[in-house]
Amino acid sequence: MSEFGEAMRLALDEARRAGDAGDVPVGALVLDASGQVIAAGHNERERTADPTGHAEVLALRRAADRLGSWRLAGCTLVVTLEPCTMCAGAAVLARVDRIVYGAADPKAGAVGSLWDVVRDRRLNHRPEVIAEVLAPECGALLAEFFAGRRVG
Repeated sequence: MSEFGEAMRLALDEARRAGDAGDVPVGALVLDASGQVIAAGHNERERTADPTGHAEVLALRRAADRLGSWRLAGCTLVVTLEPCTMCAGAAVLARVDRIVYGAADPKAGAVGSLWDVVRDRRLNHRPEVIAEVLAPECGALLAEFFAGRRVG
């Protein structure tokens, strides 16, 4: 297992909080350079009626608030689902050093699946990507959530 397995398990706990509240179960953490959790978030779009209420955006905002800077150099974003274009863009603009994600998202992923925002050479910052950490667990949580909502 990756060195980020423990952090991904904590992100899965965040994702479960979102699912329990009726939102898509995605959780995110921001780790500082030493690997300590400095911020966490889970999807809150349904609760807040906010289209930007994605786990990653909330975790990045909280990390910036905690550090007193929008520049999150040295930090790692850990998220249970491959970030979408908005969240991948936010991570690039926040200057995170690395993005670690669990389940790939072939329908909306912007870290290599559908798009590859974070490796676009036209941008001035390109974080390292570590993909599919605990992917089966992350994917199972999402599959279970959506299976309970589909009408046969």
